Amino acid sequence: MENEVLIKLKDVELTYNDGKPNAYRALHGINLEIRKNSFVIIFGPSGCGKSSLLNTISGLEVPDKGEIIVAGKNLLTMSKGDHVYFHRKTIGMVFQSYNLIPTLSVLDNVAIPQIFVSNNKKNREEKAMKLLNRFGIEPQAHKLPSELSGGQQQRVAIARALVTDPLILLADEPTGNLDSKSGIEIMEMFNKLNKKGHTIILVTHEHDIASFAKRVIQLKDGSIVKDNKINA
Repeated sequence: MENEVLIKLKDVELTYNDGKPNAYRALHGINLEIRKNSFVIIFGPSGCGKSSLLNTISGLEVPDKGEIIVAGKNLLTMSKGDHVYFHRKTIGMVFQSYNLIPTLSVLDNVAIPQIFVSNNKKNREEKAMKLLNRFGIEPQAHKLPSELSGGQQQRVAIARALVTDPLILLADEPTGNLDSKSGIEIMEMFNKLNKKGHTIILVTHEHDIASFAKRVIQLKDGSIVKDNKINA
């Protein structure tokens, strides 16, 4: 069902270096529901807790207290092995710095996440190539990441995040290293992906890209201070 709650956070608290003089509260009293096929932007200045919230949703950060339900699964009660498998199948991630492997070709970078779910190299490469074609970067398939522009590298990173057909796409400052034209192109890509049924949660500090989302959640000092629907 399109309107079902896909992600739910209840009373989530996260403190780094808890009990130490340099303790820092990253998240406080987070209560949040995100429905399937949403396009949500988490907005706020540096240090407000945006990336911590994204990492908590992905399971990369474990909160001190609270509850996190993703696709009907409680992340905090999963075994480590179950969580790794769940993350690979359910969540795709895109980062500001692309995180491509510099010694691998563009094609291999996109194909590599499938190693955990498919033993057939030909099938992996065919699926990766289809994504490269979809995003207009098939001609760069056999180049190294360093031979591509920033916008092209981010397209490769998005293709890599999608290659395992995840339910949820998480993006942490995906336009942060791009010029304004490339940034808009990347946001238009996310918009098209959302229209095709992907649930997208994107972190940014840039005001001008918030209009692409259906919902903007603003953080300040680790707490949600605004939650606005835009083009719902």
